[in-house]
Amino acid sequence: MAKIDKLIPRGNGYGWKFSTVGGITRVIVETGEDIAHLNELDQKLWTVLSCPVSGLEFDEKTLTMMDADKDGRIRVGEVVAASQWLTKVLKDMNYLLEGKDTVDFAQVQADTDEGKEVLESARLILKQLGQEKECICMADVAEYMAGYEEKCKTEYTAANPDPFEPPYGEKSDDAEAAVNALRAKVADYFMRCKLVQFDEEAAPALDVQVEKIAAISGSNLADNAAEISSYPLARPDNAATLPLNGGINPAWQTQFATLKALVLDVDFAGKDSVTEEEWNAVLAKVDAYTAWKAAGETAMNEAVAEMLKTHGAAIEPVEKLLRLCRDFFRLLHNYVVFKDFYRRDDNIQAVFQAGKLYVDQRCCELCIKVADMPKHMASAGKSGLCLLYCHCVSKVQGKEMDIVAALTDGDIKDLHEGKNAIFYDRAGQDWDATITKIVDNPISIRQAFWSPYRKFGQWVTDKITKSAEEKESKQFDEMTAKADAGTTEFQAKVAAAKECEVPVAAKADDKKAQMFDIAKFAGIFAAIGLAIGAIGGALAALGGFVTAKWYNIILLVAAIVIFISGPSMLLAWLKLRKRNLGPLLNANGWAINSVVKINTTFGATLTSMAKYPKIVGKDPFADKKMAWWKKCLLWLVILAALFVVGFKLTQHYWPWEPKPVDTPVAEAVEAPAEASVPAEATAEEPVVEDVPTE
Repeated sequence: MAKIDKLIPRGNGYGWKFSTVGGITRVIVETGEDIAHLNELDQKLWTVLSCPVSGLEFDEKTLTMMDADKDGRIRVGEVVAASQWLTKVLKDMNYLLEGKDTVDFAQVQADTDEGKEVLESARLILKQLGQEKECICMADVAEYMAGYEEKCKTEYTAANPDPFEPPYGEKSDDAEAAVNALRAKVADYFMRCKLVQFDEEAAPALDVQVEKIAAISGSNLADNAAEISSYPLARPDNAATLPLNGGINPAWQTQFATLKALVLDVDFAGKDSVTEEEWNAVLAKVDAYTAWKAAGETAMNEAVAEMLKTHGAAIEPVEKLLRLCRDFFRLLHNYVVFKDFYRRDDNIQAVFQAGKLYVDQRCCELCIKVADMPKHMASAGKSGLCLLYCHCVSKVQGKEMDIVAALTDGDIKDLHEGKNAIFYDRAGQDWDATITKIVDNPISIRQAFWSPYRKFGQWVTDKITKSAEEKESKQFDEMTAKADAGTTEFQAKVAAAKECEVPVAAKADDKKAQMFDIAKFAGIFAAIGLAIGAIGGALAALGGFVTAKWYNIILLVAAIVIFISGPSMLLAWLKLRKRNLGPLLNANGWAINSVVKINTTFGATLTSMAKYPKIVGKDPFADKKMAWWKKCLLWLVILAALFVVGFKLTQHYWPWEPKPVDTPVAEAVEAPAEASVPAEATAEEPVVEDVPTE
């Protein structure tokens, strides 16, 4: 960063330093003194006026503690309030630059009210932990709160005894799990028994089918546990009772044995089977126990949360100090200035950067989470960036999210909606990403140079492909129509008319189809020929200029290239100069106060392209390449043919005639007088009179 000299504002205010970051002049916040004087910094000079509490790669609890009005936004006033509180607690504000979550008591001001509160909270925590030291860290606070939470639960349980008795004593939780493991399978068994009672002839269909067992009998049955587990729990019968001492599906025997030992042998000791009513009684006992636990746990959690909230206020000063010592300086680099964004360090990214997207042999580093897709898309075009919206799914985490990635280098010719990619979040977890929308804006001047040729080539390819598809579809429809109409009567008529009308009609149809297809292709090549013909006409008109100097042909070719690619490059240059990250952040709830420019040089660092070494070895499966002179000859023939077609069409639609040469005055005076006599008045040609016919 190129620093500007120290700037002293009017009056006796603080002297701020400035630098150029991303093409915009911004204030520098790099010392503890700068942080202490944030209240004197003109709000118009702040890069951000507010940012959301959630959705950032930043500790949300730190921002929540700073959010004084609890509106879900961190505003300038709240940032200034945090800096002023720190000046009353810390002796040296430069301590914030280290970003540590440990505070030495020697760094705390003991003669201020704020400093005293911090020291009292810190010593209370250390006393409860049984530690004697002159410093405290975040791990100490977390350990203290975890222990205090368990203490609150114990006190609540002792103060709120419940007369409800667990149905299976100390093993009630295990019994609950055993019942739930077989709940669905037992319900399926009793339903099959009811259907057998309804229609005994349906029993074979409701029982395990021999054909299914025969299908897997030739393989290792131990490897087919999943298939066997889909069979009924037991063989359904008209008695509609569940056997307890045998006849259970082998795939479920382990779970059933656990259920029998914990529940069924307790409730139905000595019995060989249980009915559906008896099983429902077991379910009622277990469900009542589950509901009691849920209600009791909910009430206890609410009570404990209230106790933690009350107690948390007592230790909040020390937790607040620890969090601000660790996070505040980094927040300023993403709030007052965007230093983390422009730093371009692989280990440091801005708080709004969600991770990296790998797609089409490139890595996009500017990826932002999208909370409201329609709102974001409505604002995206104003950024001037080429954007890839992606839907990301992580099956490991069981989560989904939407992101937008800025494409700042390369081309988009191989990118399309529905293309798959891989997204890595800031924690290194991979997500399956799918492109859902592309906002096409210029990426670079180089890409803009080739854009007209790429679009023209795509247009020609699409026209030819469409024509070929229409022809193929027409031939297929005709073939299927003839096959469907192929009756005996039609075949007889075809045979009878084989030598006369049908061939003529068929030939006529083929000729029309051929003429139709030829007309389409002729139209395409005529368009190309007209363009080349127009260029040829211009070259003919500039013939004298081209032949005057040897380098004029080079100038002419350069002029043609500029004529074709110039507008696209100019438009790209204008848009690239205006690329701004602000609209993307505004759509996510930020209030951006300054332009966040992404020029071409900086943008190239946000998207890295794949780089391969030069391979010297020969590829055994490489396509056979045509000799360079054959390629040149082929292109010359094609261009000559297109030039001729275009020239003919140009002469037809826009005929060009040379201007008449003016006759000198002397030659006009010496011209013989006979030249002015009309040819029809000469004596050599007889005059033929019209003779009236009778």
